Amino acid sequence: MRKKRMVAWISICIAAFGLLMLRLAQLQLYDTESFSKHEINLIEASVKQRSQEMVVDNGRGNFLDRKGAPLSYETSSVLVLFPFLKKMDWEADKIARTIGVSVYALENAVEKSKEPFAYGDPDPMILTKRQMDIINEMEIPGVFAVERKYPLAKVPAAQLLGIIGENESLLKSRYVEKDLLPRTLIGLSGLEKSFDEFLVAEGKSKLVYHVDGAGAPLFGINVKYIDPANPFYPINLQTSIDKDLQMILEEKVDEHNINRGGVVLLDIETNSILAMVSRPDINTVNPYNDEGTENMMVKQHIPGSVFKTVVAAAAIDHGLDDPARKFDCSKTISGDPDLKYDHGILNFADSFAVSCNRTFGEVARELQEKDPNMLEKYAEMLSITGGAGWKGDIFHLEDFEQLQDEEKGRVFLSDEARKDRNFAALSGIGQHEVRVSPLAVANMMATIARGGEKNMVRAVFSIQYQNGAKMTDFPKEELEGAEISPFTAMKLQKLLREVVLNEEGTGRWFRELPYSVAGKSGTAETGIYKDDKQLHNKWFAGYFPYEKPKYALVTVNLGVLENEGGVNPLFADIVKEVYAYNHGSLDEGPKNH
Repeated sequence: MRKKRMVAWISICIAAFGLLMLRLAQLQLYDTESFSKHEINLIEASVKQRSQEMVVDNGRGNFLDRKGAPLSYETSSVLVLFPFLKKMDWEADKIARTIGVSVYALENAVEKSKEPFAYGDPDPMILTKRQMDIINEMEIPGVFAVERKYPLAKVPAAQLLGIIGENESLLKSRYVEKDLLPRTLIGLSGLEKSFDEFLVAEGKSKLVYHVDGAGAPLFGINVKYIDPANPFYPINLQTSIDKDLQMILEEKVDEHNINRGGVVLLDIETNSILAMVSRPDINTVNPYNDEGTENMMVKQHIPGSVFKTVVAAAAIDHGLDDPARKFDCSKTISGDPDLKYDHGILNFADSFAVSCNRTFGEVARELQEKDPNMLEKYAEMLSITGGAGWKGDIFHLEDFEQLQDEEKGRVFLSDEARKDRNFAALSGIGQHEVRVSPLAVANMMATIARGGEKNMVRAVFSIQYQNGAKMTDFPKEELEGAEISPFTAMKLQKLLREVVLNEEGTGRWFRELPYSVAGKSGTAETGIYKDDKQLHNKWFAGYFPYEKPKYALVTVNLGVLENEGGVNPLFADIVKEVYAYNHGSLDEGPKNH
């Protein structure tokens, strides 16, 4: 009986020991990076438990504007102090004198600390070059003057640049062959997502020291500086954004109370984004499930009469713009008396200037009878559908897209709608199923201003190594497909200019601006109601100066009441600001007569 109990007891002990060994193997060998249902990285947690660190640079790539200025961060020279100083007799008085603070303030900050910190955080004291040299020459353990990278509280062009975050499953699916830590930051939207493969961190730059259970130094007071081994990283993306113009336009958008919408400003010569503002703003507390994360300037919206520009191009090529032909603009698109806009009998050019729906409904029907695909063909020729962002092959990436969040735009959803006369008329005035992005509309204006040459829109000029050498360029490239002729472009230019010059034109308010403007307005019914009142999308799209086009500009205010939220004042203010930015004053500006 005793022998049986002993055998049973030994068996239990062996089984328990075996289970313990299996558990240890699980912890040490198999599940070290994804332990339990919470996917805990035991290696990372172990290192974190026995060390404290001050991250100087998270190692992720950075964004620069077209002049090389940082867009998403600022670098500050700061004093970094470690908690173990409270257990030491250190030369706090010398440090205090160097930076011009009291010894008490310095020692009190250290006494309260539980981890390394930059003195003065969250608003750290900025050191001069001389102060940094003096502090580092003292060689006091736990005291460092370093350049530290801080994310900007207000990032310009925030939605265009995009957001980053931790997403382990997405990280694994994107980078199957890379050995990246589970908490590596990845791009979730905007350029951060499009260029993530280039931006993803090789490792962090940080100051590290090892501690015991009480937080005291474990291996003396030596602090190590850990930096990724590759001196060429993190890389920089040189964007096409002009940071100064970007900040000016953001201020103007907010001044004009654009709650949902924004602006796009293109450099016509390089066909690149100078500034892009999207509202609502990103919710910095919870950006991941917020509409503010979406870039409204690359999303589809109902354009309204801005789309008449496409119809006009087709009309010109098919002889439907005869100046002798008259249209009854006292009627609506359905033929009923127009109780709101009674413009009388007008020719094609005047119809375009005052944005007569009756004219463009008729013309769109006639074009549809010639070819049900006519409007779609001209929409593509003017780069308003199909996508405008830069696309091409770089390195091992085929058809790489700079603007992966861009929606491509459309005219019709079905062949049935394409062949329907009534739907053709509604589409001719930018309603029904027509959807375009403000970026595409800006590119259409740039295309017309260049005489019909349609190019891809660039948001990034180059990828650069940390030392400034270029990894690759994104050259100016033409968009594939047919283009409008220079003659058609010239006639469109005159039509767009007449919108401003005509006494009844929808852009007549722009005559006295320092730059001469050509453009087209749009007010689209959305089919969405608030307090029994339909909401509208308000647009003005154009380019300037008319004689020598340099800028294409789109302003849009989405989902506002019909008698509110017009964007003409915003468009006018931006033209003035761009002129002042280039010339320093509005006093000598040419008048738009």
